[in-house]
Amino acid sequence: MFVKICGVTSEEDALLATAMGADAVGFVFAPSSRQIQPSRVRDITRRLPPEILTVGVFRGDSPTRVVETVNEAGLRAAQLHGRERPEDARYVAERVPFLIKAFTAGDPLMDRAEEYGAAAILVDSPVPGSGELFDWTALDGTQRGHRLILAGGLTADNVAEAIDVVRPWGVDVSSGVEAAPGRKDPAAVRRFIHSARAAFALIEPERGDERDELGPYDWRAEV
Repeated sequence: MFVKICGVTSEEDALLATAMGADAVGFVFAPSSRQIQPSRVRDITRRLPPEILTVGVFRGDSPTRVVETVNEAGLRAAQLHGRERPEDARYVAERVPFLIKAFTAGDPLMDRAEEYGAAAILVDSPVPGSGELFDWTALDGTQRGHRLILAGGLTADNVAEAIDVVRPWGVDVSSGVEAAPGRKDPAAVRRFIHSARAAFALIEPERGDERDELGPYDWRAEV
């Protein structure tokens, strides 16, 4: 069970997400209305509990720049949202504690996910960051043995259904818990995390050996 609140732009929202029970918070370095500078992220990450996975979201950056920014911002993970080559992703994976490789729904490259060396893969809508839903039924929640994080258009109102259909390892939300771009709605964050955890609790007994193989989540066990 893994819940990530992404698109965080302030210390207030980062602390809110962790207080509400999120496992991870994401900071967007790619061009976006939620873009934030590494120096600002560094100030925020210093104040977060050590068990929280702090994630930098990148698109189109060189692998060396990704690693430099992760270190500069005091992060524990990188999330790659571009068309990175497998060898570039592996370069990052060897130099940061935890790597998430993102794919858009329907991307044929997802069949080659093992080549990227990521600890988890994330599946987003065809227009990442748009908050648009896509057809979940084609996804296998373990995606052939990989930890799968579901994103794209999730809200407190649909996350339970999404978890029931996909059986993912985790979920990721940004715009679905916002009061405005880059500003989280405390009530929406609370409802989302509560709904996600309740839905995960219902499917955990069904996972059997898979539960032992793919969870429970502790990023520090990955290092």
